[in-house]
Amino acid sequence: MNTHESERYDPYAVTAPRTVTATAPRRSPLVVRALRALSGAVAAGVVILCLVVIGSAYVGGGRGFPGPGTVSISAHVVASVFVIIAQRIADRREGVVAVVASVAVLAAAALLLSTQWWG
Repeated sequence: MNTHESERYDPYAVTAPRTVTATAPRRSPLVVRALRALSGAVAAGVVILCLVVIGSAYVGGGRGFPGPGTVSISAHVVASVFVIIAQRIADRREGVVAVVASVAVLAAAALLLSTQWWG
């Protein structure tokens, strides 16, 4: 008998089950996931507010009505860019970094609202 014949594949042979060694990635705690979700919704709201301010400046300028000024538009654009970057960091990192980035999104939105909308 040739040595290659003994190593042939036998489709009817009993095989041992293979064990999977890969481990599933750990999920973040519920508080971190909830904070990420909240900051994501707030970040989306800031971007929508930015689009509304830009749109109202465009429409107001075309019809002769006073609209938001350059300072307000600039503040909304800067805040939008900041919250998008911070939310991206929050979504891609774990632990304290994700929490700090999420809190930064909430703080930027609060600052924008207090200076441009309520002040």
